[in-house]
Amino acid sequence: MTTYIHQLPNWPHFSWDSDALAKQLAAVRLKQGQLIGRMQTLGFPQQEEAVLTTLTEEVLKSSEIEGEKLDKEAVRSSLARRLGMDAGSLPSADRNVEGVVEMMLDATQKFKAELTAERLFGWQASLFPTGRSNLKKITVGAWRDASAGPMQVVSGDYGRERVHYEAPTAEKLDVEMTAFLKWYNTEEKIDPIIKAAIAHLWFVTIHPFEDGNGRIARAIADMSLARSEGIPQRFYSMSAQIRSERKTYYDMLESTQKDDLDVTLWLEWFLGCLDRAFSGAETILAAVLEKADFWKRHATAQINDRQRDMLNRLLDGFEGKLTSSKWATIEKCSPDTALRDIQGLVNQGILTRDEGGGRSTSYSLASL
Repeated sequence: MTTYIHQLPNWPHFSWDSDALAKQLAAVRLKQGQLIGRMQTLGFPQQEEAVLTTLTEEVLKSSEIEGEKLDKEAVRSSLARRLGMDAGSLPSADRNVEGVVEMMLDATQKFKAELTAERLFGWQASLFPTGRSNLKKITVGAWRDASAGPMQVVSGDYGRERVHYEAPTAEKLDVEMTAFLKWYNTEEKIDPIIKAAIAHLWFVTIHPFEDGNGRIARAIADMSLARSEGIPQRFYSMSAQIRSERKTYYDMLESTQKDDLDVTLWLEWFLGCLDRAFSGAETILAAVLEKADFWKRHATAQINDRQRDMLNRLLDGFEGKLTSSKWATIEKCSPDTALRDIQGLVNQGILTRDEGGGRSTSYSLASL
């Protein structure tokens, strides 16, 4: 019979080899500081855009890890509105999207607040606003109870199931979660990044809810990482990196939960994944960084408000071709004013005239 770490006599007294992790932790800390430092040199609008882009990715990918696909524009819209940003013509979000966004923002924007059972109940309830997971009615806003049977992670067809993991029984949850929350809210001797990794593992090992444990574990890790940085802005997505390494992620959880309480290997993997998440931020934020670089290159250009607005639209992915008539319509100005605005940017080498002419003349950014 398989023994899980929560069944060991010394549970939950984790141990790890600090010396073996020291070099890797220092490298991750350096990369974390470099990324945040670089992003904080951007202007406020670009920082806002970076945070919106990153949080959108975090919400989408954390749900994808559990096999749930959310609408990207709806997630972005919900985040923008809650962050006080202009959502423009983005679609409104349904209750499921709003709930995931609410949890993520509570974790990352209010990272200094104490983590309590009531707060976790609210997070889980926000994930399942109808009280159902797919078609199944589940316990919401409370620890799971014994009526649902053993909490197991299972794969395989019916009759050929493989049990990857079995969590503590329901009657132990009050004691288990009391111990976890006390540790999370009081332990200050552990490096915050190491604490994020242990909190993730510890919570998902207890598996206190009938559903939503993985997403909540990752939100707790994000909250811990925000504490390690001391800022609410998110410039990288741990969940996006975990999503790209999903099989390894589940394999690491399973092997750790079937081993002893020395979690060095889990911490090595977590630190490596976080390091790769920092590198992945370059890809996720490519458009934001490109936009910031554009405005840096043209900082001394003579640009009026209409021109600035239209250039931002082009940088954000303007649909179709830009013509003087479209400019006039969007900026609510006369055709002559639109032509003067366009010609002014052409003369400064910011816009270039596309091939063709006459009434179909269109324009593009001269360089990106």
